[in-house]
Amino acid sequence: MKISSRGRYALRFMIYLALHSNGNFIALKDVSDNEGISIKYLEQITGLLSKNGLLLSVRGPAGGYKLSKAADQYTAGEILRVTEGDLSPVAADESDGNLADGKERANIQPFWDGLQKAIDDYLDGVTLQDLLEQSSGKGNFMYVI
Repeated sequence: MKISSRGRYALRFMIYLALHSNGNFIALKDVSDNEGISIKYLEQITGLLSKNGLLLSVRGPAGGYKLSKAADQYTAGEILRVTEGDLSPVAADESDGNLADGKERANIQPFWDGLQKAIDDYLDGVTLQDLLEQSSGKGNFMYVI
């Protein structure tokens, strides 16, 4: 599993909204200027996040985006699953215990299941509020899996 720039930028975007949230909508241009992410790329990301209910949006001169709920109600896992899709460490055909040419091998599915659980537990244990505090230097976080 490798997190793409879309997932990384989505987290940065959500942190920016949480940090600058004062009840008003924030224009993509402001985020783009401050975070160095192109508006076109942000439009793709916000489309996914809005479609999945993570953002509220308004069009027009006073429009923009804001979080649909409090920062402590989002998890990193939730945001990454929306932007990245499947967060499995191996593809389904690689984890079934069989080689492509039909040769049998030891079934190590419990290993892959354990790794998936560790990934899910970590990502779902970190909230947007945690990331906000960590990025602003308010927290000294050490997560143990």
